[in-house]
Amino acid sequence: MSRRITARRTLIVTLAAWTVGFLIFFPILWTVLMSFKSEGDAIKAPFAMLFSDWTLISYEQVQTRSNYARHFMNSVVISLGSTLLALAIAIPAAWAMAFVPGKRTKDVLMWMLSTKMMPAVGVLIPIYLIFRDTGLLDTRIGLVIVLTLINLPIVVWMLYTYFKEIPGEILEAARMDGATLGSEILYILTPMAVPGIASTLLLNVILAWNEAFWTLQLTTSRAAPLTQFIASYSSPEGLFYAKLSAASTMAIAPILILGWFSQKQLVRGLTFGAVK
Repeated sequence: MSRRITARRTLIVTLAAWTVGFLIFFPILWTVLMSFKSEGDAIKAPFAMLFSDWTLISYEQVQTRSNYARHFMNSVVISLGSTLLALAIAIPAAWAMAFVPGKRTKDVLMWMLSTKMMPAVGVLIPIYLIFRDTGLLDTRIGLVIVLTLINLPIVVWMLYTYFKEIPGEILEAARMDGATLGSEILYILTPMAVPGIASTLLLNVILAWNEAFWTLQLTTSRAAPLTQFIASYSSPEGLFYAKLSAASTMAIAPILILGWFSQKQLVRGLTFGAVK
């Protein structure tokens, strides 16, 4: 017998959900509020800062000092490039593991996932030396490659989970009708897994957009994305809170807007195949 849901219980759960959501979103909200203050007002006590004058001077100074458009385009190219490359590799790999599993398939999946547990700094020196010797330092191509390799295990795991929910009989019927391996993946499997692929794409774009460690270590100026743009406002002279907040707001705004408009698709994909 299902548990009766009372109005009081609904109210408590709703308030708890809003409280957790507000606590998670509060640092972003505080950053946005601080970005509309001057440097002098930004270092005041919290309530004094909130009720001080609002200004766009921090945004003007950031635009004057930095080339936001160049950093933005680098982030777009790196995020989309690494995501599309990862999908091109992961879709065939996930198909093989889901529909033609071998004795070591689960071991391979666990090994791929285990690579995410290794500290990134542990492989920094060899990757840096390889990039230096191959001329990939401070290039978009170099960052696309390294971010693809970083996020590939997650992409394969997510696609593998989605593909496992698709009945294998459908693919067998396509083979009986003469479908080749390529057409089976491209015209049968991929359209059926569109929600899962879309959510994987969106999640990978967010992960690549937010990646800071590798972008700060492997770039300086030419291929520097928005993470480098933010880091440039932390200097030995001190932290310029208002300008740092303005730069951070400008960097996170595109991905927040993307997440806001694609949240239904993201949730639908992440629950693809779940028990409804």
